Amino acid sequence: MNFKPFIFIFISLCSFSILKAQSEESPADSTEFDIFGDTEDGFSLINDSPLTLNMEREMELSKEAKDARKEREKKRKKKWFYGMKTKKGFTRRGVGDNVELEIFYYLKDYRETDPYVPQVYWYDFTRKRIRTSGKIDDKRGVILHGPYKKIVNEQVIVEGIFYKGTKNGRWTRYDRNDILVDKRKYFRGWPKDSKVRYYDDKRTKLLEVIPIVYGKKNGAYFKFHENGTVAVVGKYDNDVKVGKWVEYYPFMRRRKKEIQYPSDPYDKSYQPFISKEWDRSNRLVYQRKL
Repeated sequence: MNFKPFIFIFISLCSFSILKAQSEESPADSTEFDIFGDTEDGFSLINDSPLTLNMEREMELSKEAKDARKEREKKRKKKWFYGMKTKKGFTRRGVGDNVELEIFYYLKDYRETDPYVPQVYWYDFTRKRIRTSGKIDDKRGVILHGPYKKIVNEQVIVEGIFYKGTKNGRWTRYDRNDILVDKRKYFRGWPKDSKVRYYDDKRTKLLEVIPIVYGKKNGAYFKFHENGTVAVVGKYDNDVKVGKWVEYYPFMRRRKKEIQYPSDPYDKSYQPFISKEWDRSNRLVYQRKL
């Protein structure tokens, strides 16, 4: 019996099945080769040579690159705070056990400060001391920006950080026995928990800042005219107005009146009174006789 026809048919059927199975398979994923620009066979399109990787060497290079980047960041961050470059400075006063050292950083390039903030800290080169008053002249003064420490007889007394001349974040104060005596948090010059009101919905025109510390009104209170000048300034102590409060006209920072409140917030018998009053021409029109 001649089996050749059957063998031929069998081989044909097998070949057809193999081809059908291959056609139903999903196409090969060559994404990983595409990333390196290589063929599915692992050969480079550039020099037609086998693709080989020394993984240990690659890991070493990767680690070296990471270490170098960390070192660069470490060096860069030493004098960069809040994205601004600074320089380091210090002042020293006193003798013996009363030597007072202040270590601070200041902005390398002059930046405009917040016009609403009541106190802006800056270093005066001519007086060689840190100031919070007077006009900041960029030719003879620089704005504090970055960490700050005051040290007396090698003991840290005050520690905090500045943002463009204003207290920011946590500020702590210690006595000479290294005992914490005060800790407060600020946000760019204001007590962190302060209540802030604005004239407009976009919050561009500040109306007033009510200082809140430990849930009560404590510290400097400010109210502003719509043109941005100070309208009222005073101080709270445990929700009570204390000391001298001053009202201003909305131009040239001219005083309108001074009101005297008790120095002791617990003095319930004290009656507040107007001590002085000026007209719009800055002429004193009233002064209480003591």
